[in-house]
Amino acid sequence: MRLRVLLPTHVEVDEEVSKVIVETVHGSMCFLPRHLDYVSVLGSGLLSYESDAGETFLAVNDGILVKCGADVSLAVAHAVRGPNLGELRPSMEKTFRELAERDQAAKGALLRLEADFLQRAVQLDEPI
Repeated sequence: MRLRVLLPTHVEVDEEVSKVIVETVHGSMCFLPRHLDYVSVLGSGLLSYESDAGETFLAVNDGILVKCGADVSLAVAHAVRGPNLGELRPSMEKTFRELAERDQAAKGALLRLEADFLQRAVQLDEPI
């Protein structure tokens, strides 16, 4: 079975695997090569897969999963890889916290731009 984890900027995983376990918005799902096709929305959660190299863990954030034939593809906004769950959790929390802080800063900048634009639009409408 082929697993692909796609991010907006790069391909995080593209390899042959024997099993994929992922948390979807409908609960935890396990996929094996002969399972039926499936599509689901992903929130924040864990993905694990088994390959010749052993079991690998990823924390994923917001995306979609498509299992079609022998292919399992995930398109996600963010992913953090870890060798085991103990090391993945702190890394995941740090990365997702930094992303949330950047998102909050970007929203603040956008609000300031909107306020400045409205203030200038009102000034243009005032008589001289």
